[in-house]
Amino acid sequence: MDSSTDLIQHLEKPHQNVKINPHASLQHQQPAVAPAETFEAQHDVKLQNVVATVSLACELNLQDINNRTRNSEYTPSRFHGVVMRMRDPRCTALIFRTGKIICTGARNEAEASLGSRKFARIIQKLGYPVKFSDFRLQNIVATVDLRFPIRLEHLNQMHGQFSSYEPELFPGLIYRMVKPRMVLLIFVNGKIVFTGAKARRDILECLDAIYPILLSFRKN
Repeated sequence: MDSSTDLIQHLEKPHQNVKINPHASLQHQQPAVAPAETFEAQHDVKLQNVVATVSLACELNLQDINNRTRNSEYTPSRFHGVVMRMRDPRCTALIFRTGKIICTGARNEAEASLGSRKFARIIQKLGYPVKFSDFRLQNIVATVDLRFPIRLEHLNQMHGQFSSYEPELFPGLIYRMVKPRMVLLIFVNGKIVFTGAKARRDILECLDAIYPILLSFRKN
């Protein structure tokens, strides 16, 4: 298993000890942030990757699909699915024998839906009895730049039940938000990576909750 997979599994481990959402009860070190500042940060949120899944409700012959399509790869000794790429929208599908497709690389929800439907149509044209069903957004990755530096060591000391920070292993602080249930990578320069969102509103809700906390640990 490569290091990127290890990191993803580490980030997605649920927080076992927290049963309530105690973020709001933690004391901030500065007055509450003005709504205008939070709104400005929300405006700067950029979606980077949307992962979706869909079922085609039929069994697939992966070798046949690979032989009859372009921009596809199938090496069963390395990966048990067909990897198929698309330029418009730019995304990649992982296609499995069971008929499940994972569509990744889309930059927004609409592209994820369109890309998934186009992949399904490609397979349908090969003669498979495809039914486009159970489409779901599984993970939205987004970024934002708060444009102020953050004291990560102090943040980790005060919020240790939610965070882990080992700069010798990874330069960012890993923060597990309880509600909404997401994982944030917070960097000293004020940049944040949001992972685990199921919808865009999850990211905005998470930013609303974390912004005043991070502002209180702003470097002077």
